[in-house]
Amino acid sequence: MFETLKAQPADKILALMQMYKDDPRATKVDLGVGVYKDATGLTPVMRAVKAAEHKLWETQDSKVYTGLAGDPAFADAMIKLVLGDAIPRDTIAAAATPGGTGAVRQAFEMIKMARPDARVFVSNPTWPNHLSILKYLDIEMVPYRYFDDETRGVDFDGMIADLKTAKKGDVVLLHGCCHNPTGANLNMAEWDAVIEVLLKTGATPMIDIAYQGFGDGLEADAAATRKIVAAVPECLIAASCSKNFGIYRERTGLLLAIAADTAAHKLNQGTLAFLNRQNFSFPPDHGARIVTMILNDDAMRVDWMAELEDVRNTMLGLRTALAGELQKLSGSDRFGFLAQHRGMFSRLGTTPDMVEALREKHGIYMVGDSRMNIAGLNDETVPILAKAIIDVGI
Repeated sequence: MFETLKAQPADKILALMQMYKDDPRATKVDLGVGVYKDATGLTPVMRAVKAAEHKLWETQDSKVYTGLAGDPAFADAMIKLVLGDAIPRDTIAAAATPGGTGAVRQAFEMIKMARPDARVFVSNPTWPNHLSILKYLDIEMVPYRYFDDETRGVDFDGMIADLKTAKKGDVVLLHGCCHNPTGANLNMAEWDAVIEVLLKTGATPMIDIAYQGFGDGLEADAAATRKIVAAVPECLIAASCSKNFGIYRERTGLLLAIAADTAAHKLNQGTLAFLNRQNFSFPPDHGARIVTMILNDDAMRVDWMAELEDVRNTMLGLRTALAGELQKLSGSDRFGFLAQHRGMFSRLGTTPDMVEALREKHGIYMVGDSRMNIAGLNDETVPILAKAIIDVGI
């Protein structure tokens, strides 16, 4: 039976991880894997997470299933974090998922159930798993222009022109903040223009928000998402807790389906529960419970926000330092975009050959499209990377 299976393409990031592991050079630098690392190269457990886990160990008296959509308290806490008071709670259906990826997958499944002929407009570039899941589900994908390789910013005119070709029944996939893989983001006036296009075309927005708190702060990073849901009749949101709570391995995510009214909300909630049942039955609860405890406890929430702010400022500091070092070495401000980007990632906007040269000559590991994880740097490796970038002629 299984001899009919076809070999699947290797995951490029996982292959890059193995190459880095096999490299014997002491000066090698890993900028490929999308996880936050501190100055020692460790991805630490946040203080509030440890405190919540300790409290949970002391108080939890059962591991019985939660509901198909997860613990309602988790949904309530996350909705407040992501959406604030932007829209009425009784229009929001929610289901816990195995990580943000699980939320994305369930969202695409819901789109396919509702509109089998729907097209999903996706930024060029985007997180590769968006494309992989859409292909697997046989959902038509339409790229829209996003990153300008010359300016290393957003090709906003191209983006708007492409989004104007969407129609009612189509879905526009947007990154709520900290665009992955480029780090280039829209300003609020540009978000207003995107909303205007959505309203004119009737297309439904789907927002992937995986890095809230990593860009300009928890509230600022949620501002675009809140503005969109307040303006449009329907919306899907895939939220992840992996990065901002540092609980990558706990696989903690939430899918939100915003309805035009309370009657549609009931249908959406039932659909989300159904999809969970088909794919994994009850969602994992440990990470969701930790997040809920932190967000609902004043002391733990304050400590979590303080540590998250330290993480954010560390990445901003690394961006500024790298841009400054490159300006010093090149005598040019052409790398100033690095300080303007936000989140974990930036895209250098160079060729795969240049990326290969960085790896072969200097042991600098980044994804072939020149996406690099800024959080993989530290004070010692910033000058190493800067010298390597200039040496290979980027």
